Amino acid sequence: MTVTDGDTAQSDWVTELQDEVDDLPLSTRLSIADALTLGNAICGFLAVYFTTTGVLVPHLMGTSDGGMSKHSAATAVSLMLLASVFDLCDGLVARKLRSSAMGAELDNLSDLISFGLAPAYFVVVWGLVADDAYGKVSAAAAVLVVLAVVLRLARFSCTTLRDGVFQGMPSPFGAMTVVSLILLELPFAPTICAIVGVAWLMVSRVEYPKPRGRLALITFAWTMVSMGCLTAWTLDVPGGHQLLQTGAALQCVAAAVIPCFATTRRVNTIRANRREARATALR
Repeated sequence: MTVTDGDTAQSDWVTELQDEVDDLPLSTRLSIADALTLGNAICGFLAVYFTTTGVLVPHLMGTSDGGMSKHSAATAVSLMLLASVFDLCDGLVARKLRSSAMGAELDNLSDLISFGLAPAYFVVVWGLVADDAYGKVSAAAAVLVVLAVVLRLARFSCTTLRDGVFQGMPSPFGAMTVVSLILLELPFAPTICAIVGVAWLMVSRVEYPKPRGRLALITFAWTMVSMGCLTAWTLDVPGGHQLLQTGAALQCVAAAVIPCFATTRRVNTIRANRREARATALR
């Protein structure tokens, strides 16, 4: 066989392979947005990995090093934050370009890993390593977090809401709030109660705005600032611990204030509609 014949055979093989790829149904092809969604899932898995190898295993073996545990915990939280960046970007890319038929399913599965399993596992490990914590109680709270994310994602898939809002606290926001509650280092009982409250907010009917436009930029900037706080805390930068505590506190305050504003706005809207209906009936 000549070189030309080999090149021809290789070209024919490539052409046949391309034809087979083109014949694949559109539902099995991944888009750029899907690649970002898979990055979300990878970050969630790695967060569990670092929480296990850097925090839980050293604690169980009695070789825990404060600096190493701090570094691993910060890495795990940073990965969850990075997962939220991927989750934010895949929606923006999908709207600008295109998304495959698997996009919505991939997004839900990735969110379950990064914002359901990873923060819940973080709660479990915290309950095992913290001095004033109770492992079984923290495990029960972690189960509630996972169930809340599962129910929220399932409801999101089968309900239609008005454009621009979520029903219930978004799972990335809920996951970061759960982690922030632990990083605040409050007493065990208030922390557990607050975690259960976050789980309830995720399955509630409180409306939250979707991060689009300016709000998306603010969300991205806040995520980067949070990563910076974690880095400062890990590197023992002067004031790094106070900076981390401040960031975690602001996250928790936002989680508490947004539902209040949303509920107040909804009540005011209902009252305004009733007044308008009464005024119309009296005419």
